[in-house]
Amino acid sequence: MDIYLIIKTLHIISSTILFGTGLGIAFFMVRSYFTHDLYEKLYSARGTVLADYIFTFPAAILQPLTGAWLVWKSGYAWTDYWLVSSYVFFAVAGACWLPVVWIQIKLKQILEQSIKNQTMLPQRYHRLFKVWFLLGWPAFIGLVAIFFLMVGKPV
Repeated sequence: MDIYLIIKTLHIISSTILFGTGLGIAFFMVRSYFTHDLYEKLYSARGTVLADYIFTFPAAILQPLTGAWLVWKSGYAWTDYWLVSSYVFFAVAGACWLPVVWIQIKLKQILEQSIKNQTMLPQRYHRLFKVWFLLGWPAFIGLVAIFFLMVGKPV
């Protein structure tokens, strides 16, 4: 098989993992926010942190590597508008994702502490959750825009 097709397939699969894992994490974390059961919240937070390490992180590393290789081999100009736009959207998504990972870890720790001490969740949990939720939107919109740019390659 042609190496170009292998790299392109890896690029598509890793983009799908990045997007799909993000949606799945968001679904379960948001859903867990509306339960009063701290164990359910903790289960979701633990799964979210684990999914980011296992799926999102490797996909986020593969995306720019395979993308750069594809640009190089395809002969596109690195400064084509659609490519520069995709770099910006990816950087924004990454800039949102890094604090989101930290927040997810903090949410998990707060839940563990509340369960251990048998206390209600502190206001900090709710504030951090809201920040987590808000940071997810630019990342989500950015990835959708990148899909559009990759498919359409507008000039």
